[in-house]
Formats: sequence, structure tokens, C-alpha cells
Amino acid sequence: MAAVTAARRGIRVMLTEPTDWLGGVLTAQAVPPDEHVWIEQFGSTATYREYRNSVRDYYRRHYPLTDASLRRRAFNPGSAKVSDLCHEPRVTVAVLESLVAPLRGSGQLRILMEHEPLAAETDGDRITAVTVRSRRTGVSTAISAQWVIDASETGELLPLAGVEYVTGSEARDETGEPHAAEVADPLNMQPVSVCFVLDYRPDEDHTIDKPEAYDRFKANRAVDWPNGQLSLTAPHPKTRKPVQHQFWPNPDDDPALIRPDYADQRVGAMDRNLWTFRRIAARANFQPDTYPSDLTLVNWPQMDYWGGPVFDHPEADAHARAARELSRSFLYWLQSEAPRPDGGTGWPGLRLRGDIVGDTDDGLAKTPYIRESRRIRAEHTIVEQELSLAVRGEAGAVSYPDSVGVGMYRIDLHPSTGGDPYIDIGCCPFELPLGALMPIRVENLLPGAKNIGTTHITNGAYRMPLMEWNIGEVTGHLIAFCVQHKATPRQVRADEELLADFTREIDEAGIERHWPRITGY
Repeated sequence: MAAVTAARRGIRVMLTEPTDWLGGVLTAQAVPPDEHVWIEQFGSTATYREYRNSVRDYYRRHYPLTDASLRRRAFNPGSAKVSDLCHEPRVTVAVLESLVAPLRGSGQLRILMEHEPLAAETDGDRITAVTVRSRRTGVSTAISAQWVIDASETGELLPLAGVEYVTGSEARDETGEPHAAEVADPLNMQPVSVCFVLDYRPDEDHTIDKPEAYDRFKANRAVDWPNGQLSLTAPHPKTRKPVQHQFWPNPDDDPALIRPDYADQRVGAMDRNLWTFRRIAARANFQPDTYPSDLTLVNWPQMDYWGGPVFDHPEADAHARAARELSRSFLYWLQSEAPRPDGGTGWPGLRLRGDIVGDTDDGLAKTPYIRESRRIRAEHTIVEQELSLAVRGEAGAVSYPDSVGVGMYRIDLHPSTGGDPYIDIGCCPFELPLGALMPIRVENLLPGAKNIGTTHITNGAYRMPLMEWNIGEVTGHLIAFCVQHKATPRQVRADEELLADFTREIDEAGIERHWPRITGY
């Protein structure tokens, strides 16, 4: 959205993408959007709302839906418990390709697929060029530009360009956060998860070969996991007490009756069947025999990999491989040892659907689901005290004079690479301050994803796709505004008149900057 927005406003843009799918978390990582309870009414940018509508329209135009599904305004293809819009990642790929198509045709936007950043050139406090390398051919290309946005999953450009950044957990005496660690640990990060899609063929055997690391993962007993990760028992995120989940494929449920339980998504009575938690295609939504089985996206606590970071660590590549091995080990456990309601064990009819996630070699998602990135040292770093419900109470989250967006999600930290258990903190609906998008020194780089000025704690609330979309869109607008006014982002934030003009522009573009204030209830 950073690229699309800037290009729509007349800026010539070069966009690079490390995979062969645009879209990041929603496509290459295969994760349906986690959103908030008001998403069907408000609480997003206008373009994000258009995206959601486009996903539903794509299904209505191209899929054989039932009459009831066609009539359902808030149609949810997967009828899942975690989101109002659980769907197949290829649909988002198609929607995003349609967004960029006219801009590519006009030459306003050029896209280099399967390219990754290799190096950066700087001149003082400015980046002058970025060299990217084709993952397919190995050929390098130097790109010169006046402006740079780092919207990568892990803030890959920050170390290449010498941009000041933070990783892992900060110390409490630095941030003042109630849940911060006593001692900073740059390698203490949220886990990654390599997701995969399953269907179920009860009369067939699709059991994969036993992964080499299976016995090691099965024997591991982490804190709060009495039966290990390869089980249906997982700790409650708030209480850390064991919760016994259930699992059975293809329940005969009514898609019209299923909605997310935003009050407690992971332990409500309805979502204890993990199959329906992140289901992306409920067969009852489609004409008979279109889908012989549901499709479910496996992104559950059992395949969170906290063995070590996948960046800024000497064994990062080994940890990335181990994360994939954990996911395949969990799949093998489901197929061979998982307890069934009938008293038996194993579901050999579970079939890995690598075709749904882009035909990867191992059948898993193209890239791991990244929850935590490198984060810029920003002019304003968002801390827990600014949005925590326990701290702010009825006053609500801090309202920023330079707000450029809104978001809502609890502070959700999964068991970390540093050995921390779940940290789950209730939040007030919060805002996005422009200061969190301002590096403390570099003048022509902006963060375009989860690499903004948050802490290890607050990243747990600001890391969701809805928020990343907002961040990217705002940076595209900001660059176009700076070009038009011959100003720097720092000047726009510091000058009351420029800031007022800029926020007026994004208001008109449909970017919500404040939550509605409702009283009397």
C-alpha cells in the first residue's frame, strides 16, 4: 500500500518483493487477517475496507457459492472463529494484483519479484541507493531513489543502511513498562510460525515421512506445556493454565451461526475444535461437492517456534529451517498420534495442501509468519502505558496530536526465544502517532510495516495486517506530500501548519485517525 499510494499520487515507484506473491503475511505467510470487533463498521482505512470488500466480491464472482452465502453481506469464506474474513491466500494475491495492474501498465509502478535487499549506499543522513539481488538468477540491481520505504517483514534495510534500530526486549528502566523485562535482551523475540493448509480425506492415507527432528520436538517439555507442543493441550494466554483443545475435521456446522469470539478467541467453547479456528474454506458455504472437505489453515500454538531468532543471530538460518521442521513434526503427530473422539489415534486422512499456499517444496507456507521485526529508534516510541487497559482505564489510550491511524488488538506476546511465557495484556482502542514513523536520524527512509517505533511489548498490539496496511498507506501519502511541499517528514511533524495540511489530506483519503467517542452507555 505504500507503493500503490505513492504511485497513485504521481510518484514513480520501484517495489521489490522477495517471493513470487505480493502480500506478505496475508499471502506468502498464509495467515488470514486478525481484526477487531468493529471492523465491519469502522476502525480501518478506506482502502483496507475496499480490500475486504474485494475479497468477498472475488468469491461472489468466481466461486460457486450457495444462495445463502451470496446473500450474506459479511460473507466469511472459512466461517472461522478467529476472523470475519478467513479465506484462501490466492484470493488476496488476485486482489492485490488487480490493485497494482493499472499502475504497472502506466509505468508509474515497477515491481521486481523474487528480489531481496543486498546492500545500501548512504550519504550522511540519507540513503542514496539500494542494491537488490534476484533470488532466481543471482543478478544484482542497484536502485537509486530520493525516498526509501522499508516494508520488509524483518526491517531488512535497517542494518544495511546503518539506520538505528532495536530488536528484542527492552529493559524496564528504559521504557517504564509494567511488563518489560528487568534486563534488556536483543535476542528475546516473539516466535515465528510456519503455517500450512490441510483438508481431510477419511478413506485415504496421506501420512508424511517422519521428520528427522520429530522425537526431539515430541520430548521437549517447555514451561507451561505439560504434554509438550505436540499435543492438543496448550496454556491459556492469560492464566497460563493448561487448556485441553479438541480436534475433529469437517464438523457439520452452520456457517451462518459462526462468528469470532473477540472477547477470548482461543479458549471459548466454540473454538476448542482447532479445525475451525482458522478454517479458510467451509464446504457448506459452497455448492454441493465443490469442496469435498473444508480447508483449514494451521496456525496454532503447537507450531510456534521459539528455539531462536530467525534474524540478527549467527544461527538464524538454522532456526528458520527448524521452524519448518517443527511444523512438519506437528503435522506428522496429527496424522499418526493425535487422539480422536472415538478413542483411536491419528488422522492419516489429513492431506497437506501445498498447492493452496503456492506449491512450495515442503508443502508449507512460502515464508514464516513473522510477529516481531527490527524496530526503528523513533522520535516517538509507543510504550505499554499509552494503550494498556489496566493503566489507562476509562480514559482510553493516549490520543496523539499527530495521529495518522487507528488500531485495536490486545498486546499479544507468544512464548519467546528468550524463554518468556505468554504475555497477554488488554488494550484500549489506540492510535498511530506519526512520530513512531520517524527515524531519529535518517531523513529519507520511512518504516512501512511492523518496524515502526514500538517496544517488544507494544509491538504485540501494532503488528497486525490492518495496522501494517495503515502504516504503509500513510508513508505513501507522506512521501507524496513531502515532494509537493519540498519538506522532510520531520518538518511535517514539527510544523503545525504542515501537519494540519497533511492530516487534512489523509482525512480526505479515508484514513481514520481517531476512534469515535461514545458516552451514555
